[in-house]
Amino acid sequence: MPSCLLKLTRVVLSHKPCALFILIFVFVSLAYHKLYWDPKSSGPTHSLSAEISCAHYVPSPLDIAGGPSPSTGNVFFVETSEQTAPSYLFSCSVESAARTHPMSRVVVLMKGLAKGNASLPKHWAFSLLSCFPNVEIRPLDLTELFSGTPLKRWYLWPLRHWEPHFLAVLSDACRIVLMWKFGGIYLDTDFIVLKNLQNLTNALGIQDDDELNGAFLSFKAKHKFMELCMQDFVQNYNGWVWGHQGPELLTRVFKKWCSLETITSMSCKGVSALAREVVYPIPWQDWKKLFEAASALELQKLLKSTYAVHIWNKLSHGTKLEIPSQALLAQLYSQFCPATYAKMKQDSEELSRRAV
Repeated sequence: MPSCLLKLTRVVLSHKPCALFILIFVFVSLAYHKLYWDPKSSGPTHSLSAEISCAHYVPSPLDIAGGPSPSTGNVFFVETSEQTAPSYLFSCSVESAARTHPMSRVVVLMKGLAKGNASLPKHWAFSLLSCFPNVEIRPLDLTELFSGTPLKRWYLWPLRHWEPHFLAVLSDACRIVLMWKFGGIYLDTDFIVLKNLQNLTNALGIQDDDELNGAFLSFKAKHKFMELCMQDFVQNYNGWVWGHQGPELLTRVFKKWCSLETITSMSCKGVSALAREVVYPIPWQDWKKLFEAASALELQKLLKSTYAVHIWNKLSHGTKLEIPSQALLAQLYSQFCPATYAKMKQDSEELSRRAV
């Protein structure tokens, strides 16, 4: 590798200045991959034991007569990195969705899973989530997903993978294509679901003043709004600006859809912009409140008009959560993903014993 870079440098010095840009681009991209894509730097996986007893962690199985109903839309989660060691929050997101949507298939698509391999990696989260009969964990085939859409050519461009926000942009692409092709509900893997979301149809949430967010989407298949999102994704593409292909895209399309300058909680031409408290009750600027103690009254107020809570993992992932505690996030874990919470509590106690 060093000798190749040395030869490339010599070529750059003897050719046009535009070649210098290519060299800088390569160096920056390599540095980004080393800092942000290295699996070894992804932090602890919180896995002390891969063996899970369904009877112990899920003592009251979901009552699903005959399995999920095909007439009920799927709930989708997507992991676009190669990660195959789910965190506690990932597990809680899927578990809470499975519990609140017993008649729906909760489909987890993971790029890191080998296609055609029937067995999942040995990890406690896969074992735990397998206890829920409506959860399906499948490989994410991106070429197949984008086929037949305007995003096919975008994805197949070879240099696309070197862009600085590629994983986030790839996730943005997956969700709008999933909604257009199949319909149903899409959720980021840092949501805790409190209520069934099926009655929120053709809807997305307002995250703060005049901006929508795509961490939650609910649409019928082949909806025109999602088609316009795919078109905007390609026509106005800029993978170098954080959020341009995500919240900013959805905001742009909704404003055009409704001929608006600003966005408020409303329904326009069959598409709803949900009030912030519905799925983003805690603004990203206030994410630290998740780790602060919450009274029963505060929790009751939150649950009154909220369907799901976004945890803003990009900001909160390095913050220690005491288990058990009265922190708002700990109480949400305890109530809405009790199997994951029991595993967290067991691991915390085991780590404490090892430290003695």
